[in-house]
Amino acid sequence: MTENVPTITVHPDQPGADLGDLYGIFFEDLNHAADGGLYAEMVQNRSFEFCMVDNPEYHALTAWETAQGTPLQPTPLTLRVLSDAPLNPTNQHYLQVDTHEPLTIRNHGYNQGMYFQNGAVYNFSVFARKLYAPVTLTIALTDETGQVLASGETVIAANDWRQYRVSLVSQATTTTGRLQVTISGNAHVSLDMISLFPKDTFKGRANGVRKDLGEKLAALQPKFMRFPGGCLVHDGSLDPRDRDASYRWKNSIGPVEARPARRNSWGYNQTLGLGYFELFQLAEDIGATPLPVLPGGWDPHHQWGAPLAELQPFIDDALDLIEFANGAPDTEWGAQRATMGHPASFNLRYIAIGNEEVGQAFFDRYPQFHAQIKARYPDMKIINSAGPFAAGSEFDRGWTSARKQHSDLVDEHYYCTRTGFLQISTGTIRMMRTGRKHFSESMPPGAITGGMHWRKPAT
Repeated sequence: MTENVPTITVHPDQPGADLGDLYGIFFEDLNHAADGGLYAEMVQNRSFEFCMVDNPEYHALTAWETAQGTPLQPTPLTLRVLSDAPLNPTNQHYLQVDTHEPLTIRNHGYNQGMYFQNGAVYNFSVFARKLYAPVTLTIALTDETGQVLASGETVIAANDWRQYRVSLVSQATTTTGRLQVTISGNAHVSLDMISLFPKDTFKGRANGVRKDLGEKLAALQPKFMRFPGGCLVHDGSLDPRDRDASYRWKNSIGPVEARPARRNSWGYNQTLGLGYFELFQLAEDIGATPLPVLPGGWDPHHQWGAPLAELQPFIDDALDLIEFANGAPDTEWGAQRATMGHPASFNLRYIAIGNEEVGQAFFDRYPQFHAQIKARYPDMKIINSAGPFAAGSEFDRGWTSARKQHSDLVDEHYYCTRTGFLQISTGTIRMMRTGRKHFSESMPPGAITGGMHWRKPAT
């Protein structure tokens, strides 16, 4: 049966109300949107931190292979993943190679392989240390068959962890590329954070995003960019030190090699290489207002939460984030932003607490966030949540909370059919099911962003 979809007639010569900040984009590390997607890092499992907590099929050498293209396996004396005396305490695993003969390993990146473009420059880096004699690493870009497209060398000469870099220029184009590392014979060497970036990232940002995707985001001319999610904001352990912790922004800043790997809510590894600093920077680079979403101390997926009397660390995360984004370089968190290369404010004006929340437990916690944020930052616009439904008890619970707490905006995060969205955009469902006034009084009809839009609570 063909769905009876209403007709929309567009009159571009008859502009209506200005949407202001109501048109934007929503980023979440879902379906490898960050690692393997927007994030320009080409190596998968660069720090050998993949494990079964992320995915039952993962192990410490996932995505690594032999020179012949077969999956790499550890060997008791030659190739081991160890964790004693690591590069840092947050990512403890590294690859230990002890070999009498030259040994070659490859990384296939994501999907069918890495994309190398003829004439493009790629920047390789690795943290390494040698045990005895200096060790030569030969770095090559190859295609799937092993044909070398570019190569260079670096010598590991120090006994302590140091970073080594090689720039490579590809001599051909391939979509099935591999990063190949050959360790010289009679070598005893530790390797960690094996990385490959295209030199030409979006806006030339180090540790940035892919140029092609960044340009496409900018072409959308979004007024805001919401990040980092999504369900990963509140799905997981409440302890930020846990491998399966929910997303906590403080884990995602600072030196990239020291950011702890985490289980992603969608069944894979999340490096946090594309962290809060990079997301703020991306929003700035595409001309969008940043809109971070923080957990409210409650996980509706597992039905657990911080006791009301122990909520302060989560509230402090919100307060500290505002200082990280806007604080002067002489403040604690503003200094960290400046150290990362952005002394000026990111001009954060909005902050959301919770994501499509359901259940009374979240709304018991929200008032503490709202009160403390407003007390310290009265001009900050705080966004409450009205759940994933277009009407009903959870929708009403969110709006009741928003009115009672005087939230600045409400995130209506519902999922509907195409017909449902069209009906909502004209106010039909809302008037019919909830008796509310036509919502054009607070937002122009049709201003919906992927099932999520904001409204101002009526006074």
